Amino acid sequence: MKSLYPLKFNPILKNKIWGGDRLRMQLHKHSKPQDKVAESWELSGVEGDISEVTNGFLVENNIQELIEVYMGDLVGEKVYEQFGNEFPLLIKFIDANDYLSLQVHPDEEMANERHSSHGKTEMWYVLDAEKEAELIVGFNQEMDKEKLLDYFGSGRLRELLNYEKVTSGDVFFIPAGRIHATGPGILFAEIQQTSDLTYRIYDWDRMGDDGNPRQLHLELAIDAIDYEHHGAFKTPYSLEKNKSSKIVKCPYFTTNIISCDKPMDVDYHTLDSFVVYMMVEGEAIIKYDEEELEVTITKGEIVLIPAEINEIHLIPRSGTAKMLEVYIEME
Repeated sequence: MKSLYPLKFNPILKNKIWGGDRLRMQLHKHSKPQDKVAESWELSGVEGDISEVTNGFLVENNIQELIEVYMGDLVGEKVYEQFGNEFPLLIKFIDANDYLSLQVHPDEEMANERHSSHGKTEMWYVLDAEKEAELIVGFNQEMDKEKLLDYFGSGRLRELLNYEKVTSGDVFFIPAGRIHATGPGILFAEIQQTSDLTYRIYDWDRMGDDGNPRQLHLELAIDAIDYEHHGAFKTPYSLEKNKSSKIVKCPYFTTNIISCDKPMDVDYHTLDSFVVYMMVEGEAIIKYDEEELEVTITKGEIVLIPAEINEIHLIPRSGTAKMLEVYIEME
């Protein structure tokens, strides 16, 4: 069987009423000018939206087929033991040209009990934001079910929400249970568990494509919400040049950031997991194996490094290359 190599995938584009044109204009996704492209699913194992390879001898094979054949060599032995043929993460770029619905996601236990699905913990990395752009994350005061329902019923829900101004490079970790919604003018990367479960709490009184109000899931959401008041919601991190700097570590994924302006060796011998690179700035060449084979990754692209590849060499092109480095650290 031929050896694995860094894999690129065909993006799956999603039109939504709150989408815009940044994915096409800034990240060069192939869409029509009139489309409201909101999400580019870069790597997905979600049923009905399985990503297909676009490079090398595995072209047109999908990620599920690859896991069935290569198993732990592709995703890592412990990852394969837990998730089988399901790829455990959903990797996206998102363009919010309007407010998303105010929403919450169930945790692992609730999602399994109610929907036989995974929960949805996620994180956002802001690539670009218009001046004064903001998002909603959590509550701005102490909260409980009764208070939330009272404000919702009296049309004052917005008074409870925590608004955060955002700029390029900001990170927000959103564990299952935390209410959130991005505002307009934000282009961001999203890393999440493989789940498409969303409970919509409020949708700004918008109408759907059918001319009717969009469906809400308040009854389901009430028991899924984390009502604790957190003092800070933005995730702090330190960025060191030519090193892998930790941003988020949770049971479902680890995300680091690499910013390099010179060639850099990366050693994965001790990591039992695939690695996904999400390019958020610039361009780089990924060299691997003894034959010095290479793959190029540019802003708005992702590359999956199979678990069996233990060393790579990153070479930035034309200045600084910045990428998110995503993997799973199993206990």
